[in-house]
Amino acid sequence: MRKLIMWNVMTLDGYFEGNQNWDLSFHNIIWGQELEKLSLEQLQSADYLVFGRVTYEGMAAYWTKAEAETAEQEVAKLMNSIPKLVFSKTLKSAEWNNTTIISENASDEIQKLKEQDGKDIYVFGSANLSETFINDNLFDEYRIGIAPVILGNGRPLFRQGINSNNLSLGSTQQLLTGGVVLKYSKKQD
Repeated sequence: MRKLIMWNVMTLDGYFEGNQNWDLSFHNIIWGQELEKLSLEQLQSADYLVFGRVTYEGMAAYWTKAEAETAEQEVAKLMNSIPKLVFSKTLKSAEWNNTTIISENASDEIQKLKEQDGKDIYVFGSANLSETFINDNLFDEYRIGIAPVILGNGRPLFRQGINSNNLSLGSTQQLLTGGVVLKYSKKQD
């Protein structure tokens, strides 16, 4: 069975973006060789990348240009080649290669994929979609990078009103940048 894994970076005070979509300037504070290595490991262990519409559009705009323009070429190559699922009721076409648009039953579709053999499924960003998966108890693991910054305001990763879920700490990794990567999994009954 595949695992569904959330990967997100957030500030110490719990925000995964600032007040505007794609206000991610704090990502530069935590990024370094260790996160690049982790990103490559995660992408190499992925069968699918999963996004909501807003995150998909931002990721597609960045990563389709990044391969030629950045030092993150290896990450970009993987981001561009791995099959992507975008869950959206409004998106009509997807230009980013290897993308499938799914407009109905996000949790049902993910559950079907989880029941198959294969590599893991990663959700990047996509707070609204992640909230659906949290409430439907679909995440097997949460991987959260904590940037060493207090933003003061923005969009929280975990909003009030989501279902309670007890987790087990799998590991912590202190980064040279001052950040920390936390890995939590579902608590086994």
